[in-house]
Amino acid sequence: MPARVHAVLVVRPEGRIPAAPHLTRTLEALAAQTRPVDALTIVLCGNDPALTQLAAGSGAEGVITASAGTTFAAATALATPRLTGDAVWLLAQDTAPDPEALLRLAGALELSSSLAIAAPKLVAWDDPSEIVSLGVSMTRYGRAVELAAGELDQGQRDGDADVLGADVRGMLIRRESWRAFGGLDPALGGADEGLDLSVRARLAGDRVSLVPAARVAVAGDGVAAMARGRKRARRRAFAERTAQLHRRLAYAPAPAVLLHWLSFLPVALWRTIAHLVGKVPHKVVPEWGATLLVMARVAAVARARRRIRTVRTVGWSRIAPLRVSRAEMRLRWETDAAESDAPVRTELKFFVGGGAWAVLGALAVSALLFAPLLAWPVLGGGGLAPLRASLTQLWQDAAWGARPLGLDVVGPADPFSALLALIGSLSPAEPSRAIVVLWILALPLAVLGGWFAATRVTESSLLRITAAVAWALAPTFLAAIVEGRPAPLLLHLLLPWLFFAASVAHRSWAPAGAASILLVGVLACAPSLAPAVVVLWSAALVVVALVAPRGIARVIWLLVPSIVVFAPLIWTQVRLGNPWGLLADPGVPFAGDEATADPLGRALLAAGFPTSDPGGWGALTGGPVWWIPLLVAPLAVLAVLAVLTPRWLTATGLLLIAATGLATAFAAVGVAVSFDHATPVPLWPGSGLSLAWLGVVGAAVLALDAGIVERVRVLRPIGAMVTLAALAVAVAPSLTAMTSETPRAVLTNGPVSTLPAFVAAEGRGSTSVGTIVLDPRADGLRVDVVWGGSATLSGQSTVEATRTWARPADQELATLAADLVTPSSEDAVAGLAARGIRFVLLESGPGGEDDVIRGARLTAATSLDQRNTLDGVGATARGDLWRVTADVQPRAALDDHQLALQRLVTGASIGVLLVALLLAIPTAASRRVARRTPRTVGPVQGGTR
Repeated sequence: MPARVHAVLVVRPEGRIPAAPHLTRTLEALAAQTRPVDALTIVLCGNDPALTQLAAGSGAEGVITASAGTTFAAATALATPRLTGDAVWLLAQDTAPDPEALLRLAGALELSSSLAIAAPKLVAWDDPSEIVSLGVSMTRYGRAVELAAGELDQGQRDGDADVLGADVRGMLIRRESWRAFGGLDPALGGADEGLDLSVRARLAGDRVSLVPAARVAVAGDGVAAMARGRKRARRRAFAERTAQLHRRLAYAPAPAVLLHWLSFLPVALWRTIAHLVGKVPHKVVPEWGATLLVMARVAAVARARRRIRTVRTVGWSRIAPLRVSRAEMRLRWETDAAESDAPVRTELKFFVGGGAWAVLGALAVSALLFAPLLAWPVLGGGGLAPLRASLTQLWQDAAWGARPLGLDVVGPADPFSALLALIGSLSPAEPSRAIVVLWILALPLAVLGGWFAATRVTESSLLRITAAVAWALAPTFLAAIVEGRPAPLLLHLLLPWLFFAASVAHRSWAPAGAASILLVGVLACAPSLAPAVVVLWSAALVVVALVAPRGIARVIWLLVPSIVVFAPLIWTQVRLGNPWGLLADPGVPFAGDEATADPLGRALLAAGFPTSDPGGWGALTGGPVWWIPLLVAPLAVLAVLAVLTPRWLTATGLLLIAATGLATAFAAVGVAVSFDHATPVPLWPGSGLSLAWLGVVGAAVLALDAGIVERVRVLRPIGAMVTLAALAVAVAPSLTAMTSETPRAVLTNGPVSTLPAFVAAEGRGSTSVGTIVLDPRADGLRVDVVWGGSATLSGQSTVEATRTWARPADQELATLAADLVTPSSEDAVAGLAARGIRFVLLESGPGGEDDVIRGARLTAATSLDQRNTLDGVGATARGDLWRVTADVQPRAALDDHQLALQRLVTGASIGVLLVALLLAIPTAASRRVARRTPRTVGPVQGGTR
């Protein structure tokens, strides 16, 4: 047995838990050793009077004081000059050894002269039956792997003495080895210190052995322990990654060190993606911090390599058998640690429960009701317009840069344009046909989304189908279909999926990532919902903070992608002094049939009808329609009664959604923030009603599910059928609007282009072809500049539609237009050519215009015919067309500042959406977590949320 054992006890309070009680127990455990230590040196980090008093009364041969930030490696280095005897015992304030621990450790060193390090079994401070650490190994790439952490101690590991390394706490090291090895490496940052010391011992030809009979209780709050808890996960990840990368450079062969160093940044990028896919985003920042730190500390790596070179007597093959193989790591990853009493998620039952049949039925009904659309290449009418002819131009419309409408407009695109580009990309050859297909599939897609949203409310297959059909029969949804409103239609299709993901976003990063992407889509379709979203998000944040605080970060993330994506638009509108323009509906400004702001109109809104003709009954019959809103009463009554059921908390949340949506509709009705030339265009109140309908349908289904006792369960299908029948009657005219001989819908076949075919052909492959469009009206001469082959749906801009003052470019355009249509004015064609405009279109007048306007149109045509540098193409279906014969300059390109801003905006938007997408990708681990939780949200039997 070694003649003398010198214990080094490092004390450093962490501030979370008082260190004095732990130090007291450790000192008592040292005093109770059957084989007492021969000398004790205490390194006291920080100035704590209580700890100082305990250290003074401990009988230590010396107390060394150090700063509060001193690491365990640095503290042991301070004590090294005072070491005496034959062995060093490394302890911290929270390491309380069993009475025979030192006896057994010292005995192990005595029995084998080749043994340099003896390590104890570390057990939990308050539960000695739980193993905290019993041996540490590493993978081929240097990742540290605990061999028995968290296991129940039943002696199953006591035979595994020969290991690669061990935890540094409680280690007993021969003093001559300690000095030869150079002590602990301070560059490790507090992680893997015992493993690194053991590797150096192995390379020196010595052995490292576990002594399971020697047990040391550890609390995990000392200077030698890694930070515990979720709040310190980032610090722990940083320390572990720093140690791994530092050891990789220290252990690598000399020719490979530079290659490893150069690979760090690409590896960090790859691991960032892996962290996001693995649903551990808190490791991303520590990953980059550790990478940059290790890359900068070249001197520390050189010192570590010199320590190894000084003592190394054997090759790395000596430790290869002690590494953890890839097969062993795969076995660890595949081990399912699910608790036996964890709740098990029920089967989805999409097919056996009738969900698939409901979707197929809706598809058949849609094909029957909208059969004429099957032959249309482009959908027009209402707020519809063609899409670009190529995907490149389609995505150009969605990017920050030169806008496709206006003389000299450079700025952000509406996020709705990116959504349209995504849809158009599904039909690369004919992007506009994707909108036609969307209209045909709208009903089945609504049923599909409604069915999945219902799975968060009920386990009943009948009620899921009821919710799906009720969602598809929403008056605001059918009004959007009939009136040609693409943004409200897409909003209605996205909302149930947002509810499906966001309602469980606090549980896992996968639904949080998906919900954050869906929220971008929802706000892109309906910016007027932004205040409602903020209110609901704030309420969710409060609820999660109270009942599931671990999910706060996930709930906070929900808004991050939307903020980044909308930031350029927000900045532009605020800088222009027009913040209200942020609420404008995207797409073509269209003032259709909308409910009014008077009491009657608000009553219709309260019943769920966004138009002044509820359900289209007025246009169909010409009679009174006061009875139509009464058909929504069964659904509304069920929703209100939901608060009287045992699941009243969930019902309250759903009714809050309904109230927020209804308040949004009431606030939006009659408010105009955008303009179609000089005509104000009110906000579409149907966006708020879609949100309200989501809450009402959910609450009504919940009432049928939880509000009917088993003995009268026959009332459940009766209530469902009555509700759906009433809704079907209420919206029947809207459903059949395209089937009558004189369709009541505003949908039309085309146009393929808003410009003449000659211009469309010229501009099909380029957005640099400019056309000035002149349209004399009673309110003045309307002027537009269109770039490319057509004015498109994706090329619309709310910044342009909401501006209330004339910019210099607008004034220049007005001057050019006035000069063109005035016979006595100077030649203005040169100004067009200088701006890249190749064509002049004098639009055909609408029917019924008076003689004054007709005369103005004739005067304009005469003036254009007299221009020497204009060549008349002729009359077209769109109006009279002229071609500029002068030398047309190309459209002004973006300058360096604008190009840099374009790259910044594009990179930020793509980056944040890519992060959200990576988070949304399900993994085996995230699926296991999902299976342990019920599908439904809110308090359920057993207390699970």
